[in-house]
Order: sequence, then C-alpha cells, then structure tokens
Amino acid sequence: MNNSKEQLVMKQVDSLWEVEVEFLQQLGRFKSTLGNEAAIQNFIADHLKESLQLDVEMITLDPLKLAKLPGYSAAEWSYTGRPVVVGKQSVKGKKKGKSVIFQGHIDVVSAEPVSKWNYDPWASTIVGNKMYGRGIADMKAGVAAMIFALKAVQSAGVELSNDVILKTVIEEECTGNGALAAIESGYKADVALIPEPLGPVALTGQVGVFWIRIKVNGAGAHTERANQAVNAAVKSYVMVQALLDYEKEINGLPKHEAFADHPHPLNINIGKIHSGDWPSTVPSECTIEARVGLFPGTDPQEAKDELTGFLLEAAKKDEWLKDNPPEISFYGFHAEGFTIDPAQELFHTLEEAHKLTEKKDLTYGAFTGTTDARFYNLYYDIPSTCYGPVGANIHGSDEWVDLESVKQVTKTYAAFLMKWCNYKD
Repeated sequence: MNNSKEQLVMKQVDSLWEVEVEFLQQLGRFKSTLGNEAAIQNFIADHLKESLQLDVEMITLDPLKLAKLPGYSAAEWSYTGRPVVVGKQSVKGKKKGKSVIFQGHIDVVSAEPVSKWNYDPWASTIVGNKMYGRGIADMKAGVAAMIFALKAVQSAGVELSNDVILKTVIEEECTGNGALAAIESGYKADVALIPEPLGPVALTGQVGVFWIRIKVNGAGAHTERANQAVNAAVKSYVMVQALLDYEKEINGLPKHEAFADHPHPLNINIGKIHSGDWPSTVPSECTIEARVGLFPGTDPQEAKDELTGFLLEAAKKDEWLKDNPPEISFYGFHAEGFTIDPAQELFHTLEEAHKLTEKKDLTYGAFTGTTDARFYNLYYDIPSTCYGPVGANIHGSDEWVDLESVKQVTKTYAAFLMKWCNYKD
C-alpha cells in the first residue's frame, strides 16, 4: 500500500472524528426498537445519498418470499414501513481487488426499566471517553464506523477499485430477516464485515439460537376459592425449573471444539413471564418466553424437538400438568450456529489492517450469541466475520461504547477498504 495515501486516509479519519461522534449521537437518539426503525433508516438513507453519494435502495421485507429460504425465522409482526437500507459505491470499468459488504443493524432492544439508568438511554451522553445509550454499542457505533471509514477514503481522494456496499438492517435482535432480505435483493460481494461490539477480535464461530414460548394453563377463580383453584403462575415454576435442568444437561455434554475452553457456552435465558391481570384473581394462564442456545452443526428444529420432549416429560411428573400439558410453540429466532476457518484471505487482510492501526496481532474468538454473519457463511458462500468497537452493559442499564475504540475501528475499516478493494494510483 502507498504509505502516503494510507497516512492521508488515517488523517481524514482524525479530521472527521468530531463529525463522526455527532453522527453517532444522532443515531443514538432514535428509539429504534422493534417496529420503530423507519425514522433512523430514513436518516441513514439520506446521509448515504447526500454525504457519500451512494446509490441507495430501501427494501421492504416480504415474509412470504423469505419464508421459503434457509435461515428465515418466523415473525409475528408486520414489516410495513420498516425498510432495510442499502447504499452501494460501484466501480465502473475494469475492477481490481475484491468487493466488500459492511453491514450493521440499527434495531435495538428495550431500554426498560429506564429507572435503572444513570443516563438518559436516548440522549447519547458523553462522559470522559464513553458514550452512553441504548444500542450505542450494539451496534450504532459500528454503523458509524463503517460509514465514516468509507467517508474518510472518499475525502482523501482515494478511488477504490472495487464495489463497496453498506447495509443497515432491521431485526438482528430477533430474526435476522433484515439481513436475509438485503442479500436476497441481490446485494452480494466477495466478503462481508459486521461491526458487532465484540472488540477488535475476529469472529470465528457462534452458537445458534431459537426462541420458545411455553403456555401453562391453570384453573382460575376468585381468591376466596384459591385452595380449590390451580394457579397457572405457580405451575409455571415446573417449566422454569425444567428449562434450567435442560440448560445444565446440555452444558454437561461434550462441547463443540470452537467452545472447548468456554465454561458455559449454551445459555438459556428466561426473558419473559406473564400471568394474570388482577391481584385477587387466580390466573388461568401463564406464558414463559425464553432464548435457547445450540452448538454449530445442530439443526435448530432437532433442538426444538428435543427440548419439547424434555419439557413434556417434566410436565408428566406434576399432578396437574400431566393431565393439562403445557402448550409449546416457537417464534422469532430460528438460527443455526457456524464456524469459519480463519486461514483465508478475509482474515489475512483484516489482520493486516488491524496491525496497521492497533500495532499488534489480531486475536480470534467464538461468540455465545448469534449475529447476522451466519447468513453469509451458511447460505451464500460469502466469508463473513465480526470485528468492532469495545463497549459494555449491552442489553443492560447504562450501555456504553469506548469512543477511542470507535475511532480505531474506523481506521481499521478504512485500511481494510484500501487493502481489500485496492485503489487507483
């Protein structure tokens, strides 16, 4: 790489830094929870058109079409007015180098209970070198980094020799269908980089995930007859314990080699329990919703069937539930895990870019959550990994991102663009 051009691009990241921080703050102020993504997507689409002069398409998801594809996850909500945004910088004429996709998600989880926060989750508050906010690390900081990496290359007057595609997708936090729709709309490249807040570490594997819903039925009544009724909330304890027993069992089995050193790779999270609507009424129903992890190579449907059998067997040991078995269903995530061999060009180039900016070797690791990288690796033969900024309290109170790490990641991405796509002298 031409050192003078390399240095010029790095200087452009520095000179654009205050603008990038302001842009990230703006992203953080959008309450882009499930179903509320339109405003931020319109904002990003306008920015990609006006500031980067990209060709932009806003894609509406068609669940009937997507449902036929591997990797699709069933959703229970509408996709009306919830676009995916894709911006493309195309190279005309003869191309050198290879093409790349940078993809970030703009959907975030709820900030509730807001009372647990020390900072307004939608204010993008900066304290020292940290910015606080819901989704500010996961993963609006990465979105800012990927956009401003390309902006720095452009501002330095460097003409890349192959195509760059920037995607901001919805539903990474629940189905991944946004990423699937963007790929199926024809936006493919030689590799894909996803700026998840896993730190400056290259992802080489992740677990699969599915969501389960367990409806426990009781026999409701006025509280004065509670001793003659069956409280569904109390009976739900049987299913909660069964989930915990199943979690212990699957973590006691031989581990996938990618997670051999992890003490507890398969997590089951009991995320929601709802029962009743009146303190003086014995509830007739209780619904439990949980997230379940599975190793790469495991068919999610087989894991669902196994867990269903486990829960029904546990129900048979209860006097009420054996005759009134729980209703078990699935929605949201139906995601396979994956591993990827780091001995390939994507990782070699990422390591070169990382060494340039971080001055040390790149490290590799597996993740006990899921990311949209699975679609590229499993179904489209597009090598994909995650590499991003440093943050903490993700999905918790006072989520924050380290701003210096955002700048460093922006520089690494810019260096990657120059090395991977090549550029015109």
